[in-house]
Amino acid sequence: MVTVDVTAGLALAGLVGLAVGGTGGWALATRRAPATVSTPSEPEGVPSPNVPEGLSRLLAVLPGAAFVVGADNGVLRASAEASTFGVSQGGRLDIPEILTLVTAVRRDGVIREEDLELRRPPLGKGLLQARVRVAALSPTAALVLVEDLSEAHRIDAVRRDFVANVSHELKTPVGALSLLAEAVQSASDDPEAVQRFSARMQVESQRLTNLVNDLIDLSRLQSGDPLKHSERVEVSRMVSEALDATKLLANAREIDVVVGEAPPMEVLGDEGQLVMALRNLLTNAVAYSPPRTRVAVAARCLGDVVEISVTDQGIGIPAAEQSRIFERFYRVDPARSRITGGTGLGLAIVKHVCVNHGGECTVWSVEGEGSTFTLRLPLAPASRTPEGDPAP
Repeated sequence: MVTVDVTAGLALAGLVGLAVGGTGGWALATRRAPATVSTPSEPEGVPSPNVPEGLSRLLAVLPGAAFVVGADNGVLRASAEASTFGVSQGGRLDIPEILTLVTAVRRDGVIREEDLELRRPPLGKGLLQARVRVAALSPTAALVLVEDLSEAHRIDAVRRDFVANVSHELKTPVGALSLLAEAVQSASDDPEAVQRFSARMQVESQRLTNLVNDLIDLSRLQSGDPLKHSERVEVSRMVSEALDATKLLANAREIDVVVGEAPPMEVLGDEGQLVMALRNLLTNAVAYSPPRTRVAVAARCLGDVVEISVTDQGIGIPAAEQSRIFERFYRVDPARSRITGGTGLGLAIVKHVCVNHGGECTVWSVEGEGSTFTLRLPLAPASRTPEGDPAP
């Protein structure tokens, strides 16, 4: 008969203290009470010495992955989330980094917590960032809590990259303006040079303005939910407003913009954001198309989804680049973006608008032939009259 060194009640109290993140060590008064603990739900053939009764229920409500490891490194109890790390009840713990902590805790009984980089099961090709806490329940049984930090690390990395990219993007036009201002001063007695440098200063200042405006737009998109205060937006009106905003650019580049006929359709959301997304797609289509070509805008309804597509006859996007074009500051051709004045945020804004409205943006493109970007948004439910009949 195996004896239990920690009573069930005290062990559970210590477990709760560990689960809520107490930073100090905890100690339990011990008394010997000969007992063999088992529960009806215990898998056949899996012993459960030194494991307090009711522990399975407690593991089920703990955040993250939680499991109890026995003397032979067998898993005596495991929560459902433990499978994320390849741990299952009745199996064996074979994660070397966690086993090292378990061995150390068994040796001296001191609670340990470490941030570890674990291989992603089952093939171990990827890595998981995890915070692991281990505490002794008895001389042979150890409780392991694993908190997956991968998403937090990913968000931190994205935030760092974003700050670095913003700093770099701002330095370019600001640095150019500084150099051009010096050039204007040096060429004060050369009117022709002054004209040339001042014209370039206007270009750089406009690029800086565009970048700041796009950053503000992106920040607003990430800070609010447009569906909480949504309105019914007529698709034809949305298309018309986006066309008006890009008409001058299209005329300057001799691009013919055509719009197909579409039935009356409405979507729910923020009209300003939706127009901004469509305007960005139209601006890109015009900017990356050769003169005297055509850009087509079409809208249709497929079931409960409204599709608004923008098709150009431009340079197209290489297949290998298409999965990244919605990333912030990503440019397929940085040199061409400098010429067109692009900030690298236009498609990121489009993506955020679509996601915030419960939709998506898809792309089809063939290099040298052109591209089609499609906004896919949920169709607004049919409006009804006070009597309950659909509005005509």
